[in-house]
Amino acid sequence: MKKKSTFMQSIVAVLWAFLGVRKKSGLQEDVNSLSFVHIVIAAVIGALIFMSILLLIVKAVVSH
Repeated sequence: MKKKSTFMQSIVAVLWAFLGVRKKSGLQEDVNSLSFVHIVIAAVIGALIFMSILLLIVKAVVSH
């Protein structure tokens, strides 16, 4: 039986994926418990935040 996951667990899993540091056992737990929709939404939000931070850094460097 699948256990219910929260959106916050999906965010944490996506953050670990962005860092590229994850144990295989943790990955298997995520696959078995997390919702695909939550993962996609968390990944899109994470990518937007990452791109926004990069744009702010570039603008700050170019403006000086």
